[in-house]
Amino acid sequence: MREFRQFINGALTVSPSQGVIEVENPFTRKIIATVPKGGTEDAQAALAAAEASQTAWAARPSAERAGYLKKAAAGIRSKRVELARLLAGEQAKILPLAQVEVDFTADYFDYYAGWARIFEGEIIQSDRPDESIFLFRKPIGVVVGICPWNFPLFVTARKVAPALLSGNSIVIKPSSTAPATVMAFAEIAAGIDLPPGVLNIITGPGDTLGEALVRSEITDMVSLTGSVEAGQRVIAGTARNVAKVSLELGGKAPAIVCADADLDLAVKSIVASRVIFSGQVCNCCERVYVDGKIADRFTEMLVKAVKAVRYGDPMADPAPDMACQVSADQQKKIVDMLARAKQEGAEVLCGGGVPETSTGYFFEPTVLGNCTQKMEVVQKEVFGPVLPVLSFSDFDEAIALANDCEYGLTSSIYTTNVSTAMWALRRLKFGETYVNRENFEAMQGFHAGWRKSGIGGADGKHGLMEYLQTHVAYVQY
Repeated sequence: MREFRQFINGALTVSPSQGVIEVENPFTRKIIATVPKGGTEDAQAALAAAEASQTAWAARPSAERAGYLKKAAAGIRSKRVELARLLAGEQAKILPLAQVEVDFTADYFDYYAGWARIFEGEIIQSDRPDESIFLFRKPIGVVVGICPWNFPLFVTARKVAPALLSGNSIVIKPSSTAPATVMAFAEIAAGIDLPPGVLNIITGPGDTLGEALVRSEITDMVSLTGSVEAGQRVIAGTARNVAKVSLELGGKAPAIVCADADLDLAVKSIVASRVIFSGQVCNCCERVYVDGKIADRFTEMLVKAVKAVRYGDPMADPAPDMACQVSADQQKKIVDMLARAKQEGAEVLCGGGVPETSTGYFFEPTVLGNCTQKMEVVQKEVFGPVLPVLSFSDFDEAIALANDCEYGLTSSIYTTNVSTAMWALRRLKFGETYVNRENFEAMQGFHAGWRKSGIGGADGKHGLMEYLQTHVAYVQY
């Protein structure tokens, strides 16, 4: 069993707080690691180190800062198999997907290192003669990054890479559900000669450590990936100090299947988007709207495909399509939501329960029919392998149903008519729309939600801008 330490001010240290957090393997239900149960003292130490280091770090050329991102990428690649196995162990993420996350994380550090000589300020035209107006882009200061349990290593890079490249210092707090791989990355970071305090990674409960980080006067920005409720707590916690927030929250992605769609492609893509990491991905398909003219045929094909989904040991070779949920609480949430859906009249077309297995917090891949728009299972995020199917009579109704939700992260449409696709892109109220493909974003895009799905965003040029603020200078000569 691995025992991890806090990473504060350039050193791996024992937390002054009492106790540890045990990290459970959700498939075997055994404890595989411990991390410190840090508290206020850890938060204060990490923030003080970040504050003390930030000015000197920002003064370094961006190309020099980028060199450390390249070292981080190389360090991850040197331990790619070990990290993937640890990630699969603490999450029950199938090993091939865990390896994709590790490799993508390394690529992400290299990608942002490539921005070192690219991001720019502006020269603005003045109304006065003999004057120039300059817009500089400068680091915000001390950033707090709060990471989720579903893609912990990648989301850590999503916050660390642009923050460090742009001259900020940062304190990362991983989720207590799956912190081990992030703390293994902290060990890598300790060996790449980063200036002490520029990057700090600490573990502990959200209601103590997290609150101390968010509410501190040192904190200039909080970037959180998590639930709507967590985002609301961050907004409340930063209100007194008016710190900037960047939030990626929940999703309830609709998929619209038009009568002219390639149904084989639609079914394959929707199923892939629902069962990836056992349905625990915020941007993937959570509800399907299918044209009534093809609803019976599509649903028959969908049920057949979902019944064929293989689930089991995440470490198996060949790997199953999915494994179990990340925790007993997550499994219970799905069980309870499905029970309420059936009470409201939803029909279980396949799956619908907890399989009889000796290990793992499994829930069967499930398709629900006879659903209505106001059902909880249609409106609220399930975060599990459950897919409600509804029908529509015309395109306007499909768009209205898709938009009828408090979330606005991702969406998708399946059609062979380019005009239909373009009209959907104009009218869908989501930060992302995928046309005739599965829901999975690119690092050079911009992953951002509307409505309760968040504020700000990540990835690409616009993700880098999240970590920069403007300084306008009026120079008369």
